[in-house]
Amino acid sequence: MQRQEFIAEIESNPVIAAIKDSEGLTKCIDTDIGVIFVLYGDVCSLPDIVKTLKDAGKTVVVHVDLISGLASKEVALDFIKTYTSADGIITTKPNLIKHAKDLGLNTILRFFMLDSIALENVEKQSHSDVQPDIIEVLPGILLPDFFEKIRRISRVRLMASGLISTKEEVLNALNNGVISISTTNQKIWNM
Repeated sequence: MQRQEFIAEIESNPVIAAIKDSEGLTKCIDTDIGVIFVLYGDVCSLPDIVKTLKDAGKTVVVHVDLISGLASKEVALDFIKTYTSADGIITTKPNLIKHAKDLGLNTILRFFMLDSIALENVEKQSHSDVQPDIIEVLPGILLPDFFEKIRRISRVRLMASGLISTKEEVLNALNNGVISISTTNQKIWNM
């Protein structure tokens, strides 16, 4: 899947299902959500998880940092590219973005917005030669002004996740420049 097609797919799914177990896998298949973030598994189960989702017609993005048995090294991305049909990866490690792009994987760089240092890290990343396709910020219940600050310093699209539990919180993020939200909260999947 090409970068622009990937971004368009994310934008067309304002709520993305993030799955953290087999129950979530089973439930997300029966939704109209077209993009699924895989936040669980190990090197043995990941190929089957991705295949199940791809067979259901889903766009699949694997959070490489959360897969047991994968290290935060380029070889983990080689594994994902070779042994799964995932469309992209999520990581908190900026150093993995370039290699993922070289492999043709779409990329989401996740930032935990805990303090002003995190905002500085987003700004540093925005000046890097290698840009992710999308930046994901957590928690997703940030104040509107904070979303605006991130959008001003970043050259890439912004999405949010974490702690979003109501329709109002989803709309707050979407109305303030976020292209989509991801959540493991299954009550929000079908809003």
